[in-house]
Amino acid sequence: MHIQNKMLINGEWVDGLDGSTIDVMNPHDGSLITRIAEAKEADVDRAVAAAKAAYPAWGKLQASARGALLLKLADKIEEHAAELAQLEALDTGHPVRDTLNIDVPRTAYCFRYFGGMADKLEGSVIPVEEGFLNYTTREPIGVVGQIVPWNFPLMFTSWKMAPALAAGNAIVIKPSEITPLSTLRIAELMMEVGFPAGVVNVVVGYGNTAGSRLSEHEDVGKIAFTGSTATGQRIVAASAGNLKKVQLELGGKGANIIFEDADLAKAVGGSAFAIFHNQGQACIAGSRIILHEKIADAFLDKFLALAGSIRLGDPQRPETEMGPLTSVQHRDRVLAYCEIARSQGCEILLGGKAPDDPALAKGCYIEPTVVRAKYTDRIAQEEVFGPFVTVITFKDDAEALAIANSTEYGLGSGLWTRDISRAHRFARDMHAGMVWINCYKRVNPASPFGGVGRSGYGREMGFEVMREYTQVKSVWVNVDAKIPPFYQR
Repeated sequence: MHIQNKMLINGEWVDGLDGSTIDVMNPHDGSLITRIAEAKEADVDRAVAAAKAAYPAWGKLQASARGALLLKLADKIEEHAAELAQLEALDTGHPVRDTLNIDVPRTAYCFRYFGGMADKLEGSVIPVEEGFLNYTTREPIGVVGQIVPWNFPLMFTSWKMAPALAAGNAIVIKPSEITPLSTLRIAELMMEVGFPAGVVNVVVGYGNTAGSRLSEHEDVGKIAFTGSTATGQRIVAASAGNLKKVQLELGGKGANIIFEDADLAKAVGGSAFAIFHNQGQACIAGSRIILHEKIADAFLDKFLALAGSIRLGDPQRPETEMGPLTSVQHRDRVLAYCEIARSQGCEILLGGKAPDDPALAKGCYIEPTVVRAKYTDRIAQEEVFGPFVTVITFKDDAEALAIANSTEYGLGSGLWTRDISRAHRFARDMHAGMVWINCYKRVNPASPFGGVGRSGYGREMGFEVMREYTQVKSVWVNVDAKIPPFYQR
């Protein structure tokens, strides 16, 4: 397996200026995978300067030519699917069955979608007063800084890179220092298919150095960030120096409502995917199961049996259904929430601890955890970000909606019902940027992705994100060459 351990600046693979490195660890057994060149403030400056120099030619390149490179990259990703899937599983702990069948195909699909989108941007003609033509165009922002989280680095790299490049921007992207390997490999493939030097720059560093510098840099016109709400708030503050555009996809505490008329088998399977896929390390995870009291026992009997049967193990093995959490620090954070649940008198129905299997003792593993709680408890209000789901019951629709909307987050939520009127009513009234009905965690490059409230603002994906990576110019033409009377002599 090929592993790149340097940063990409102006088309060259280089070390950091001070030669420091970051250890990248295997979450399955705690072993060292590699040491990555660490980017600090001066390295970010180099990368931004390269992007700034490359932007004019890239932004003026025919849009279809930019799109063609993205399409070639999608083909290249599919050629290297097995390698990318293995690399992502090694670095993140995400089971290879998922990285191969979900992450890699979605990554290629995203680059291909925006490859086709590159030449679809259109302006408008505005009806204004007689004698004037007013039209708008959409132009790229220039240099864009992008910060990718550690939970789905391969997919989020495509979500960030593809629309920004399609719109004509040059980018400096900072993957998480915990899981940088797949982003660096994608960058290698980009160089192979012919992206010009400086259009894409990849720097791996810590948030308080590289991330902070990228967020405050005067030559960066936009910062796009996916991660925690607390970090997003710091990025907003850092961006104020040059009033750069900011796009934030932040935390979530997804409500997943099961009504009394739901198809129970589908709701059980969909709810398990909603919380246990990628070990629950997803901002859109269905981390609060809100159950109608009439079907609560029947649902939990099936749900607990399914959760208890999930196969934990080495993410490189094809039979593994749930791997380790991505880092020791995060595993300890999730275990701390298990202790909070106990201290608050919540009932742990399943899990709440590391597995007993000696083969997993060196890794960052936690058993699938199901906890019965009140909607006001900390574990039902704060983002745990692990294989940890809170179960809450309700009596009627009004109570279900109140519980669903009781947190400060508003990213994704779902509901399971056969009542079409109820489904549309809840989709309208739930405080969320996305609502899934009789499904959960569906995403597609054509569909806008993002939240409200403390879950951030701006949108990934779809035509919406092309607007996020461009700015509008309004052009006025005096068709009749009229001059205002005040200036006539």
